[in-house]
Amino acid sequence: MGRLDDKVVVVTGAARGQGEAEARLFVEEGARVVLTDVLEEAGRQVAASLGDGALFVRHDVTSSADWQAVVDTACQRFDRIDGLVNNAGILVAKPILEMDVEDYRRVLEVNLVGCFRGIQAVGRVMRDQDGGSIVNVSSTAGFKAVPTAAGYVSSKFGMRGLTRTAALELGRHGIRVNSIHPGGVDTEMARGFGKREPGEPTPHDALPLGRIGEPIEIARLALFLLSDESSYSTGSEFVADGGLLV
Repeated sequence: MGRLDDKVVVVTGAARGQGEAEARLFVEEGARVVLTDVLEEAGRQVAASLGDGALFVRHDVTSSADWQAVVDTACQRFDRIDGLVNNAGILVAKPILEMDVEDYRRVLEVNLVGCFRGIQAVGRVMRDQDGGSIVNVSSTAGFKAVPTAAGYVSSKFGMRGLTRTAALELGRHGIRVNSIHPGGVDTEMARGFGKREPGEPTPHDALPLGRIGEPIEIARLALFLLSDESSYSTGSEFVADGGLLV
């Protein structure tokens, strides 16, 4: 306990799933957390359950104005920002020949451009203090293509390049930037992709670990990268996939 004592962390997409698990774990470890999401009611409920160490800001990651509001709120309430987890993401499941370009662009705007906006907005705060840590949540889909997920795969491959470039540019300001690459994780978004009948085998059954991942398992990896335990890691890619890419 206490691995994030005195740190202030922003977590996007924190109203449910992986982002919620991250926010809860970070508070347990001593952080003050700003949870953001477009799901306002759910986000406020999660923040309220975490007590005075958390607050919620409604936030569309595709909006620069919303990003500035998140930064302003965090600094007004907690005086600084030490960590950012770019967790918010969407998935549109359609074959390329059937996908509207608007759907493709929307996924890139949320997953990749939203991440860029976050690095830019929070990075400026971190530059003016004594550094910080940024964690970009990519996917094994950033290494390995997935049918019917062209926008998602493109965005996750793009996050790898964005992470490495940000690490090169921001390291001299004491800002570390890393990416994490979950495989299948038992969240609402994952459950809606490739639905199967009850009892039907899933791709996770064939993994070396033989199961799907849990949100807390990814949250622990993000915790490590936000903490001082990873102080010499930047521009790196951390995989948690049950052996999918082996």
